[in-house]
Amino acid sequence: MTIKAVFFDAAGTLMKTTRGVGESYATFAGRYGVHVAPAEITERFRVCFDKASRLAFPDAPGDAVNHLEREWWKLLVAQVFEPWGPFEKFDDFFAELFAYFAEPGAWSLYPEVLDTVAALKQHGLELSVISNFDSRLVKILHGLGAGPCFEQIFVSSRVGYAKPEPQIFHAALRHHRLAPENGLHVGDSEINDRQGAKNAGLRGVLVDRRSPADPSDPDRIMNLKSLLDLIE
Repeated sequence: MTIKAVFFDAAGTLMKTTRGVGESYATFAGRYGVHVAPAEITERFRVCFDKASRLAFPDAPGDAVNHLEREWWKLLVAQVFEPWGPFEKFDDFFAELFAYFAEPGAWSLYPEVLDTVAALKQHGLELSVISNFDSRLVKILHGLGAGPCFEQIFVSSRVGYAKPEPQIFHAALRHHRLAPENGLHVGDSEINDRQGAKNAGLRGVLVDRRSPADPSDPDRIMNLKSLLDLIE
């Protein structure tokens, strides 16, 4: 198997929020008179996010996607705050929150990202992003200085399919004109990234920064730098 392209998940793989989601939500909510502990919001967000529909709109015309993305997030955030309702001025709160997470300053790259992608490109590999995200990701990655490193940024909301569905991986492969066995995808979700990639015929690699490396599982890594060893 010859790897010719490496695909990356975004949040949790290339980048992370500069402060916890619960902390950010709590800070903005507090400005509108709703005071909830960040830890409670974090747990509620996890539950609601796991139950949410896929962030993908397969039948939507391109000019409708931005609105659909925003409404998807608005519904999710409203569900997060349901236990502490009613939430007056929720629309104003959400507008501020949504704009905040569109800014590169709300995110930071993991320290090894730029050096790793530069080394992979020196090896002649093609690089793209495959993410269950929305259109804001393009601005975020460019603002963090990583956007130019990737040939394409595939977001589920615009592709029309979300990981672990194989169609989003196949869309990236078609763009690069590659067979599945020529692609490697790395991400932080066992189901969406590693298993999703494998089910689509690619090599799937899990990045797990919280657990030590396991020699019996070479496709689980602690740091993106380890990709160089896998490919070589």
